[in-house]
Amino acid sequence: MAIITKITTQKKNQDRFNVFMDYGKGEEYAFSVDSEVLIKFQLKKGMELDDLSYLEVQYQDDIRKAYNLAIHYLARRMRSEKEIRDYLVQKEKEEPVINEVIHKLLSHKYINDEEYALSYVRTQINASDKGPDVIRMELKERGINELASQMALAQFPLELQIEKATKIYEKSFQKNARDSQRIIHQKAENLLLRKGYPFDIINIAVQEAEMDKDIDEEMEAIKYQGEKAHRKFSGYTGYEYEQKMKQTLFRKGFSMELIEKFIEDVKNHDD
Repeated sequence: MAIITKITTQKKNQDRFNVFMDYGKGEEYAFSVDSEVLIKFQLKKGMELDDLSYLEVQYQDDIRKAYNLAIHYLARRMRSEKEIRDYLVQKEKEEPVINEVIHKLLSHKYINDEEYALSYVRTQINASDKGPDVIRMELKERGINELASQMALAQFPLELQIEKATKIYEKSFQKNARDSQRIIHQKAENLLLRKGYPFDIINIAVQEAEMDKDIDEEMEAIKYQGEKAHRKFSGYTGYEYEQKMKQTLFRKGFSMELIEKFIEDVKNHDD
């Protein structure tokens, strides 16, 4: 049994108090507590604390410190329950303490995974070009269950997905305009897959873009790629030159008919 001999306010934190006690050998610093814990246990000078009471005070103070950390973390932006748990684990808080903090945050409605999911999806729709598959994966990583994800992703209707996917496709098309039609489509479709758009949306976006190259545009593309290849293989002649040109341009996505026409034009120009 020990007796509280003095309680003082910390200089750097007015919400925490230093508690001094006499264990039979004179006054000494014992521990510090949050103001809420001080009031809850009605700690005051002359009060006796047994070992069980001391442990309970420390446990409640640990909860209060972890709770304050969580509140500070939440002040920056909304967080999911899993994000709060992961943050407190990172801060080396014990599981029973974390569970108490989560319970308190839920009771005060400071965290709500359904509302978090709705807000997260709205933000991604407005501030990014991510597709629904990527957003769903990110929600899962943040601990959001499938039902809450589905409800939140209802804000991302097919019409909007198609609109966004079409814009991404058109931008990719313009960026790679000097490639063959096949390569352009391939690059754009791979980009849309990486961004999280499903195949059915991608197929519709390709149709919506309505930017298929005509033969003149395809010839412009093979001319650009062919001249690069020609410079590279200009040291070769005859069959070896033709094979290297055909292999290179075929890998670039051009039809053999266009490749042979280009090579024939190069021969005629050289003659």
